[in-house]
Amino acid sequence: MVKTSGVIALILAASLLAAACGPDAPDPTAAPTPTSIPVPPPTPTAADTAAPVPTPTASKVPPAPTHLPAHVPTLTPTVPITLLPASTPTPTVSPPATAAPPLRPLNVERALPNLDFRGLTNLTQPAAGDDRLFVTEQSGRVLAFPNDEEVREAEVFLDIRDRVSDRGSEEGLLGLAFDPAYQENGYLYVYYSASGPRRSVVARFSAIPGARQADPAGELVIMEIGQPFGNHNGGQLAFGPDGFLYVGLGDGGAAGDPQGHGRNRATLLGSILRIDVSGSTAEVPYTVPRDNPFAGDSASRPEIWAYGLRNPWRFSFDRETGALWAGDVGQNRVEEVDVVEKGGDYGWKTLEGSRCFSPSTGCDPTGTVLPVWEYPLNGGNCSVIGGYVYRGERLPSLAGAYVFGDFCSGHIWALRYDEEQVTEHLLLADTDLRIASFGQDREGELYVLSQNDGIYRLVP
Repeated sequence: MVKTSGVIALILAASLLAAACGPDAPDPTAAPTPTSIPVPPPTPTAADTAAPVPTPTASKVPPAPTHLPAHVPTLTPTVPITLLPASTPTPTVSPPATAAPPLRPLNVERALPNLDFRGLTNLTQPAAGDDRLFVTEQSGRVLAFPNDEEVREAEVFLDIRDRVSDRGSEEGLLGLAFDPAYQENGYLYVYYSASGPRRSVVARFSAIPGARQADPAGELVIMEIGQPFGNHNGGQLAFGPDGFLYVGLGDGGAAGDPQGHGRNRATLLGSILRIDVSGSTAEVPYTVPRDNPFAGDSASRPEIWAYGLRNPWRFSFDRETGALWAGDVGQNRVEEVDVVEKGGDYGWKTLEGSRCFSPSTGCDPTGTVLPVWEYPLNGGNCSVIGGYVYRGERLPSLAGAYVFGDFCSGHIWALRYDEEQVTEHLLLADTDLRIASFGQDREGELYVLSQNDGIYRLVP
């Protein structure tokens, strides 16, 4: 979720004690139905490891481990990876057709005043097939409830606490995405931490026909990625407008990327992945789109869409332009907001944001993509929480603005971007919330998830 170093540690630590505790699902017609061309499977490397939800502490540097493992076994599928025909390119950022009203300060209020939660990590809603809102608890449950201010109880939709490990403050159930064709197939995908060995798991479950729950026994594991440490897991899942599943992974944890995963394309860590799960089976759990940027590079993992990320804690697609936005948690000096490009190298650990990290001076940023926005670690800031481009109707002043926050300070900002530069930015609200994530409903309205109590929304 956020900081490796203790930044988001607090965030999850609180949720773990509580034991209670999403991505846009595109129109099913937009999903491609390509045929497959078998290719040899990639050679597993010892570098495949990923990282969890950040936790804030006084310092971003976690306690030194007793040892650094020489390697963590790669736990990816042993079946052949398949390259698929090129799909429709991911849309690029486009400026709004008409000028939006200027940004202005807003307030926050409880969106569902009768529901209390602890350890929230996601909020989302299927594109069709169920009108309820769904949230994930870090401990391993998915809860569902009507989008109604008067609601007083949430139902358990899926309980997988028996296989989720939340022993690390940034580990647990971290991601949830509904299939674009959920109304027809009942599929949902989760990202969770597991132990023995420590790893991140992306899995598919199915809703029980005619029932109000998903079947915890019907798990299909899509991929497993070994994790060397208990932080920097990323964990976001989202279906893009192209119908493919995008998966966010941190750099493997500890501080300073000690195993060098960030810019190493031979490992899945420190990356956003793009895979096809439309025909998943136990034998072939996923395939790789042919137009992935490194699909033809034998030295790179073909699943990678973008890399050089430290801990992408929440990414989302602009439902109007298709642009992919991410908040990437920094180490000691800055937090960054990125527009994620196909094949983009975001520089970690050579760079922290736009600044040299290793080496601390005189680094070479050639070929890297710099942040759209960054902010310093002062004023109580500690871990960026990526949000959404607002496309709802309740708050006209936010139209087309990217909304994001910080876990420790409770600040919520908005910015507008014209493909070249930020044209407007504003601190929308200064709250006392421990912001763990943002959520978006079917209508494009935004929600703020607080680790220390419940679900909020922005209001005039």
